[in-house]
Amino acid sequence: MASTALSHCLSSPITTSHSSPSPRRSQQTASFSPPIPTRNPISSTLSSSPKYSANFVIRSSPDSSGSSEEEVPVEKRFPSFPSLMDINQIRDILPHRFPFLLVDRVVEYVPGKSAVGIKNVTINDNFFPGHFPERPIMPGVLMIEALAQVGGLVMLQPEVGGSQGNFFFAGIDKVRFRKPVVPGDTLVMRMTLIKLQKTFGIAKMEGKAYVGGDLVCEGEFLLATGR
Repeated sequence: MASTALSHCLSSPITTSHSSPSPRRSQQTASFSPPIPTRNPISSTLSSSPKYSANFVIRSSPDSSGSSEEEVPVEKRFPSFPSLMDINQIRDILPHRFPFLLVDRVVEYVPGKSAVGIKNVTINDNFFPGHFPERPIMPGVLMIEALAQVGGLVMLQPEVGGSQGNFFFAGIDKVRFRKPVVPGDTLVMRMTLIKLQKTFGIAKMEGKAYVGGDLVCEGEFLLATGR
């Protein structure tokens, strides 16, 4: 009798409410999708690795498209100084020669008014072995001389006194040294004509020298032209 009841149960259709999923549950199951991970696996791997955590930075574009931003290499970020006068043109004007020619290039020139020159300071400059052997610093008197040479590029032009061949210090005043200049620096020097006495060939000029935009030296100069 038990076997007859079991046979009846197996042959009868299952009519319980759990025999087939409801349409609503079927729709939810079909539309289910796994959650999208919010962390970048590459970034997580790099940040967790002690070798790369300090050297790599993942940058994304503002629109979060995932494209990496290419960084300009440091050697391409800084343009060179312009060249209104190169060393050959400077040598045609100034009488100075090695080791006392202290202007490498003129980057700005306003005829009869001002000039801006540069001096590239290197450890190969002949004054560094003695000033000082353990801490090389450009002598202040040479910064003054370099400024005076930039002033000479203004004075020895036709707009001021013409090419006289030579010029000399007639006086210096209010000289201040603000910061040391060391090998590897680029000394940028501006000399501006304040007053000119053509009869006596004497000019009063204001000079300022900079390294990286910081004032390192300044003063007032009296320069005289002569033969």
